[in-house]
Amino acid sequence: MPLAGEPSNPVAPQDGGPDALLVADIALLTDLHRQVLAESGRDRLAELMTRLEEAAAGASDHGDPDEPSRIIEALSADDAASLAAALTVHFHLINLAEERHRSRLLRLADPRSGEATPDMWPAVAALGHLANRVHDLRIHPVFTAHPTEARRRAVSAALNRIGDNLDRYDDAAAGLHETEAARRRMLEEIDILSRTSPLRTTPPQPTDEVRTVMQVFDQTLFRTVPQLYRSVEMVIADGDAGRRAPEVPAFLRFGSWVGGDRDGNPFVTAEMTRQTAAIQADHALRALTTAAERIARTLTMNEEATPPSAELANSIARDAVSAPEVFSGIRTSSPGEPHRQKLMFVGERLAATRSGRLELAYRQPDELLADLRLIQESLHEAGDDRAAFGELQHLIWLTETFGFHLAELEVRQHSAVHRAALDELLAQLDEVPSDDAARLTLLDRLAVEGWPEHVQPRSDKTREVLDTLRVMSWLQDRWGPRSCGRYIVSFTQGAEHLVAVRALGRLAVRDAPLRLDVVPLFETGADLNGAVDALEEWLPLPSTQAWLAGTDGHVEVMVGYSDSAKDVGPAAATLTLHKAQDELVGWAEKHDIHLTIFHGRGGSLGRGGGPLHRAILAQPPGSVAGRFKVTEQGEVIFARYADETLAQAHLERLTSAVLLAGTEDATEGNRTATDRFADTARLIEETSREAWWKLVRIPGFADVVAESSPLEELGELRLGSRPARRSGATSGRDLADLRAIPWVFAWAQIRANIPGWYGLGTGLEAVGDVALLREAYREWPLFASMIDVAEMSLAKANPRLAASFLELGGRPEITERVLGELERTRRWVLATMGQDELLEQKPLLHGRVALRARSVDALSHLQLRALRIIRNVNGGMDEAERNSWTRVLLLTVNGAAAGLQNTG
Repeated sequence: MPLAGEPSNPVAPQDGGPDALLVADIALLTDLHRQVLAESGRDRLAELMTRLEEAAAGASDHGDPDEPSRIIEALSADDAASLAAALTVHFHLINLAEERHRSRLLRLADPRSGEATPDMWPAVAALGHLANRVHDLRIHPVFTAHPTEARRRAVSAALNRIGDNLDRYDDAAAGLHETEAARRRMLEEIDILSRTSPLRTTPPQPTDEVRTVMQVFDQTLFRTVPQLYRSVEMVIADGDAGRRAPEVPAFLRFGSWVGGDRDGNPFVTAEMTRQTAAIQADHALRALTTAAERIARTLTMNEEATPPSAELANSIARDAVSAPEVFSGIRTSSPGEPHRQKLMFVGERLAATRSGRLELAYRQPDELLADLRLIQESLHEAGDDRAAFGELQHLIWLTETFGFHLAELEVRQHSAVHRAALDELLAQLDEVPSDDAARLTLLDRLAVEGWPEHVQPRSDKTREVLDTLRVMSWLQDRWGPRSCGRYIVSFTQGAEHLVAVRALGRLAVRDAPLRLDVVPLFETGADLNGAVDALEEWLPLPSTQAWLAGTDGHVEVMVGYSDSAKDVGPAAATLTLHKAQDELVGWAEKHDIHLTIFHGRGGSLGRGGGPLHRAILAQPPGSVAGRFKVTEQGEVIFARYADETLAQAHLERLTSAVLLAGTEDATEGNRTATDRFADTARLIEETSREAWWKLVRIPGFADVVAESSPLEELGELRLGSRPARRSGATSGRDLADLRAIPWVFAWAQIRANIPGWYGLGTGLEAVGDVALLREAYREWPLFASMIDVAEMSLAKANPRLAASFLELGGRPEITERVLGELERTRRWVLATMGQDELLEQKPLLHGRVALRARSVDALSHLQLRALRIIRNVNGGMDEAERNSWTRVLLLTVNGAAAGLQNTG
């Protein structure tokens, strides 16, 4: 909704429908933004925004294509920067209104009706034997520091404050005074937001990224997690939840790469990993302490009404003599209240654990759980089941989920780094392996038997590799074995890449304990196709067998969505990943392995993003089996977890999808469809991959991408601590070195979005049978998901703007190829879906895209103008003017990311 002159709202409800509040909120925030601009003498900006939006809408709708350029040509760099900043604020306010509206709808829904997760909970409840199904359930989101969150923390904080006051303003119970106060505060905060630079002046450090992610745990997850378990318990207990011992285990585990992922990030060191674990533990222990103290204050039942068990009485007596001064104060404040006394003492011990007072501290979370269960069992024996299985159970669930470490810190490093370190170390041995097979045998023996004492690192890089493994061992001793035990190997291509880590670990700690779960990450198309061969080579090795004996046969394998899509194109990557996972399931069944597939999905449509619950239901038969692990990256973390209501809805959706994916109906349906459309999939995979390669392998293609997009300037946005290229280079034209995130980000900015659809049209056209394609869309969840993702990506594209951007690359044949495939893909996607327009059957999504379309197009025209000026090396600009237009470019990139609601 632009600041002025909007003829109609694309999401306006009919007859005051359920979205009336959303429309009212957007109108309110828009009016407040306009008022702020007027009060500060910037009312011309509102008029300019409207003119440019209307011109951009006309240009995209067969109007005058040159009108946006005429408006922008008259702007100075300062005016263009102000306009870009104002449009960015406008997008942030729209996004805020939508987020609050989604949360409001979920809060108003009856949680038992299934409205919070449409069609999911009722289907789960109908499964029967749900207690058995959740017994082995494991859902494992892993937060990563991938630099895809374009908003500064200052901007996010301002939006949170505006959102809080918007809730107060919309509160039907609020009086006139409260409403006016909320409106005044929103004006103040929007004024502050409009004067806050959206651009970072310095890149965030890894510790900044760690503390940013901690906000999600502090603000939402510590409350949401027990609520999730309780919602599942309510389905199982059929209204009797909280009155009996729950049948729901703590099936959630959280992981984090923030402070642990050093693949191409020189700023994540062993010391950084140690500091990260300490920060995480501090937040976990503070939350547990707060919860224990809060619940303890409520356990005021006296010993006559609720007598303690003999075990609890003995435990309290031991506590009294182990810490007499502490317990004396507790007894004085809670006389005759043994259950309260014990839990208050638990709180004191947790506080001591956090502060490092070892004489009172818990050494391991299991000690805490033993105390909590002792209280619970005593309450149950005394007949107070409500107190036993109510809030106290929430504390037990929190402890089981988070331990003292909060989230398992996972280490990731590139296989090439390990090889370089081993080259240095193996050169010190008397025996030098003659070939790859001999090298593998030697590494396996070193992993099992250990290294000679004289072998020592000689370079700083090798010392850092070994120090990382030593830190993992130390963290496990300090915070428990779950704190940091997984080691992800990027670009795994063979057994040697897995054995290498175990051999390095043996050298790093010698005979000291180290839990080391080495996880292969298969990323490219070739690596995915060779995954089973690599695992077959790895499985019989003595070091592997020794490790498996301690895991009960559990193996984790990670598959990468981002680099596979960049390597072979989105359609081929989707189908290759599906085939690879199907082969992995067969490998696991053959060897009696309990397999967990770890999905390295990005947030954007070009990196495996899209509706996660649909993706789960589309997985190959047997690949989920009650266990699902997935990365949550960048802006996705805050979109899904920053709001308590939205976080619970997301986790409920995730849980129900994992439960449903393992049913016989889902498994058999996927298997039947996979077999039925195998030839169709093979043809689409081959032809789409060939189309992708014909584009990206054109000589000079990397130069076209760099010249026609803000790719080389993205580093100046300072989104994260990690460089955009694995080599650490700040620039260059090698696509192989370029990470998937800036690759996807750049294509989104120039409104082409090829990582989300390119090649699919060629694949569908090769099939040529519309009836068959429509049948596949109806019956095969994977195919339907692939088509839906492409549809959304196409809906965010703008062919006319994309053509203008690509013209800057000076290669008209590449522009023609991209636009030709875009039109082909659009035509065949619509035919496959039986539609005339994109998003025709998704009115809510259509409304969200339409709501932003004019403003996003306006920003794109601004960005195009800035790029033309910057790329014009013969323009005669001085450095100051070039810097001014570079700032305009970065502002438009930041604003478009907010408008399109994705970065990389």
